[in-house]
Amino acid sequence: MKQQNPHHDPLIPPPDAVWFLPLGGAGEIGMNLGLYGTNGRWLMVDCGLTFPDDQTPGIEVIMPDVGFIAQRRDLLDGIVITHGHEDHLGAIMYLWPSLRCPVYATRFAAEILRAKLVDVGLEDDVPIIEIPSGGAFTAGSFDCAFVPVTHSIPESQMLVLRTPHGIVVHTGDWKLDSDPVVGPVTDVARLESLGREGVLAVISNSTNALVPGISKTELSVQQTLERLFPTVTGRLVLTCFSSHVARVHSAMKVAEQCGRTVALVGRSLRRNAGIGADCGYLPLHNTTVSDREIMRLPPESAAIIVTGGQGEVRAALSRIAAGQHPTVRLDPGDTVIFSARVIPGNEHAVGRVQNLLTHKRVHLVTPEDAQVHVSGHPPRGDLEKLYAWLKPRLVVPVHGELRHQVAHARLAEACGVVQTLTPHDGALMRLGPGPAEIIAEVPTHRLALEGTVLKPLAHTGADQRFKLGRVGAVVLTVVVDGKGRCTQPPRITLLGLEGGSSPDGANLRTALGEVAEDSLRTVPQGMGRDDEAIRKALMKAIRAFLRDEYGREPLIETHIIRAS
Repeated sequence: MKQQNPHHDPLIPPPDAVWFLPLGGAGEIGMNLGLYGTNGRWLMVDCGLTFPDDQTPGIEVIMPDVGFIAQRRDLLDGIVITHGHEDHLGAIMYLWPSLRCPVYATRFAAEILRAKLVDVGLEDDVPIIEIPSGGAFTAGSFDCAFVPVTHSIPESQMLVLRTPHGIVVHTGDWKLDSDPVVGPVTDVARLESLGREGVLAVISNSTNALVPGISKTELSVQQTLERLFPTVTGRLVLTCFSSHVARVHSAMKVAEQCGRTVALVGRSLRRNAGIGADCGYLPLHNTTVSDREIMRLPPESAAIIVTGGQGEVRAALSRIAAGQHPTVRLDPGDTVIFSARVIPGNEHAVGRVQNLLTHKRVHLVTPEDAQVHVSGHPPRGDLEKLYAWLKPRLVVPVHGELRHQVAHARLAEACGVVQTLTPHDGALMRLGPGPAEIIAEVPTHRLALEGTVLKPLAHTGADQRFKLGRVGAVVLTVVVDGKGRCTQPPRITLLGLEGGSSPDGANLRTALGEVAEDSLRTVPQGMGRDDEAIRKALMKAIRAFLRDEYGREPLIETHIIRAS
């Protein structure tokens, strides 16, 4: 039946095409959110967040603005989650009240989401429909199926959408791992079968499109740990992503082989390990002990798995390194294994933690020292195999920065793919039938959690806090008469500029006060009652002085008080 468009909205998908609209994750790594549309209906795939960097101080998390689809939520059939990582489901707890639709996920991802919803009181509101790994299902008017793939979290799935215009495959995050330790291998037979049917488009992960070769296996990491653990003489600490159940499984298994007792330290790690155990992926989970119990054991009998390998200030490892953890401490000769890659942007934070540990004379092992981590994303060799199996007409590279997307597109073309289209967030694409093209631009923004308030990132104080931390600030208060002249010396507060001095030796406050008074003498007669003219004169003079004398352009705030 033909879908009606009663409001004549040009951004309602027509029946004669299939559309794709990324609101997050195109031109960036993280914050994944894509919309598929046809015959008047939309389906969301993933709803993730990203974390702030040093340019967004005071922000907890960042996520896509879903205003476009929230305005059309009566046309949204649901949210399909490809796997349980934060950058794919972490924003649901904040954005679902604007969407109010069913969520489809495998059991592991569903349990992770349920735990998050408890934190915001939505556990009884969000309808979560569990789909078996590899299962077929209908999400509203969309014909869907999962294809199991290997990744760095259990139950990762590619999503297959069967539309009247052809098959679309949304890869999510994946790799080709012949020995994944936990869960099945990628279902290559299903992918080859789809290729024989004919695939219209693949919306595909670009993270490792610049990395040559094929994926290394998770088993290879376990084998490294089997060689490494017996060489450690003191306490053994391993830090990894809290959702990396396979890595936790390997660490627990090898620790048991070495006669070490395991403690899990960090709220998210304990939560995810509990979910992994309930789903049958961590058979040794019931042998773990508490923080306090592990510290009572001889160091050579203790293995501690912790969160915080990315240098997060409030995570367990950062607190342990700083000597601020209430229970766990490390002594000289203990060993910390960083079993995770450093996410770009976290280098400084990780370096800080590693320096603190080194100061304690703790031994460090990183991926540069031994193969204690392998990526969960497909390098070039894996991508080449995928396109040989699927034989798509179109490849749309997402989940990567522009350089990754462009490299991915070139690789796909070299594999014989007829067309590639490199999108950015907000690029509305017509995938088919016929040649693909960008047909419209949808405004996109970012939302940020500032404290407990969710607001547009541009409306937070993050940019001012960043500038304040980088160049400081001057707060200037002047009391002026009707002619715009100072009736008393200006009051000046310096933030991040203390200790500066003017060329003649006077302190910076005195110098700035003189600059302010001089600038007001230049205000033309007749404008002395114009506060805006006075403000502009003050700002111009203060900014020029600091730029010329100190090479800095701090934030400047002026307050004008009229003398009675």
